[in-house]
Amino acid sequence: MRQITASPRLTGLLGFNAGYVDTAGFLALHGLFTAHVTGNFVTLAASLVYGTSGALAKLSALPVFCALVLLARLSRSVDLLLGTKIVLLAAAALIMIAYGPFPDSGTGLAFSAGMLMVAAMAIQNAVHRMHLANVPPSTLMTGTTTQVMLDLADLLRGVDAPERAAAQQRLRKLVPAVLIFAFGCAMAALAYIGIGMWCFALPPIVAAAIAVESGR
Repeated sequence: MRQITASPRLTGLLGFNAGYVDTAGFLALHGLFTAHVTGNFVTLAASLVYGTSGALAKLSALPVFCALVLLARLSRSVDLLLGTKIVLLAAAALIMIAYGPFPDSGTGLAFSAGMLMVAAMAIQNAVHRMHLANVPPSTLMTGTTTQVMLDLADLLRGVDAPERAAAQQRLRKLVPAVLIFAFGCAMAALAYIGIGMWCFALPPIVAAAIAVESGR
């Protein structure tokens, strides 16, 4: 099995795309989180209580995500996984550009586009855990942000030299991960406001750049 080198450029592209896809999908598909599944439990409950649209997509995101992670684990080819992610994001972009915006994310083509993006991000999560386990996650920032705050607190209160060095080393990895993800979110929001559904043209391009960078 080919191994991936965790270069700063590669991890940056992964983090940017995760934040971008999650934000663009959330805005265009009425609160659907595509890069991670935790938030969909909250928005599903809100949809059921308030009777808003998108409950089916939010309910389906978890099994789709789980199924793709399982299939990714069974695959022995990282190139196949990264190529599949490009195809999934490109198919989602075509649907969003050709037929969006959608009044309801839980029906028809909107549902299909949402699940395609969920599947693509599930593959990214799986590839990260299988091949880049030593670098911060590219999608879920809760644990990363918690560790950043813990390390900052340790530096502020003063710790022994070995602990201080370890905290500083972690911060050099974790802080850029959070900032890059946030930058992706911001760019997606601006693109959505500025060009609407055409904002979805960027993720498959970035995914292709990730595939190229992973082969270096």
